[in-house]
Amino acid sequence: MQSAVMQSAVMATPVIEVADVHTRFGQQVIHSGIDFTIGRGELVAIIGGSGSGKSTLLREIVGLQRPTAGRVGLLGEAVWTVEPETLNAVRRRVGMLFQDGALFSSLSVGENIAVPLKEHTTLGPASIEQLVKLRMGLVGLKEADACKMPSELSGGMRKRVGIARALALEPEILFLDEPTSGLDPVTARQFDQLLLSLNRSLGITVLLITHDLDTLIGIASRIIVIGGGRI
Repeated sequence: MQSAVMQSAVMATPVIEVADVHTRFGQQVIHSGIDFTIGRGELVAIIGGSGSGKSTLLREIVGLQRPTAGRVGLLGEAVWTVEPETLNAVRRRVGMLFQDGALFSSLSVGENIAVPLKEHTTLGPASIEQLVKLRMGLVGLKEADACKMPSELSGGMRKRVGIARALALEPEILFLDEPTSGLDPVTARQFDQLLLSLNRSLGITVLLITHDLDTLIGIASRIIVIGGGRI
């Protein structure tokens, strides 16, 4: 019983906090008071119509775009008031998959996945190569895929490479913007199961933006709907 209570407390610990966030571009109001928290280990989806500010909100949470007003907390740190060094340390604890995968076209699969390891660690080439293989295995890629170029990959494989790169530094939170966009229905459902597996087996908190109703029904534990600038 005590173990279950402790586990529940950990799950309830907020790792993302959005408090009274307002966003304006000139006279255009995007957000007019967004409030929510996400606990450790949750798998949450954000939905809303085109122009409702879903992707903007994601950028504000990870510190890529400043809101007009309000507070954003990420892993216990205030994103927009913390020192730059602290924010960079927090960013190393999260992974992000953009809608198109955002792979470097001039780098191979293995080299793409290795980028965060080369930038943010002092590991040698042999250790990096081993970690790249492990991350590829996590997302269902074969070792032989490491030498392929992004142009040789299907849409589903590019998404998997993007996830593998996002997992390179063992993040506590994974952010995804329309992860199943452009995928056929079978591949999209396989991708959903991959996200669910990462959430359950590794305990990674997942926040994703999606228009895919099957994703919402199949894997989301909670859905946040944005409309009219509010939740």
